[in-house]
Amino acid sequence: MLLLKIVSEDNVLWNQKPMAEALGMSQSEVSESVGRSKYARLLDPKGKSVYKMALMEFLQYGLRYVFPVKPGPVVRGIPTAHSTSPLKDQIQSKEHYVWPYGKGTIRGHSILPLYPSAPEAALKDGKLHALLALVDAMRVGRAREKELAVDELKKRLGLGE
Repeated sequence: MLLLKIVSEDNVLWNQKPMAEALGMSQSEVSESVGRSKYARLLDPKGKSVYKMALMEFLQYGLRYVFPVKPGPVVRGIPTAHSTSPLKDQIQSKEHYVWPYGKGTIRGHSILPLYPSAPEAALKDGKLHALLALVDAMRVGRAREKELAVDELKKRLGLGE
């Protein structure tokens, strides 16, 4: 979630404390995430810029193994995957996916977010919400949804197409 937030802000001068507040994480969690991401070569050695091609490769091929998900019961929540923008207009479905959240706007099958504070962080940042929704479409979607999500995520990361 941190790497997607860094991408959404597109600012190499970001600092850990405001980032932690925006994401609903502790500063130590952000620091540990930066360390893991640098070690995995998803962030540059200074820990400020995301290696977007590496991130895309991880999201496309590895995420579903690290963060597997099975839709749960129908609950009130915040829409994700193809139930919200940017895929909402491209995919017609009566089945909605949501992150469980008491102040949510729709009912749908529950999807555990990448991080517990993702729903609140997404409500504060529309760009982050879109990126997280695309990632969830890759985690839970069928072949067509996954393909559309990959294409859209590549565009938003500036990786062509």
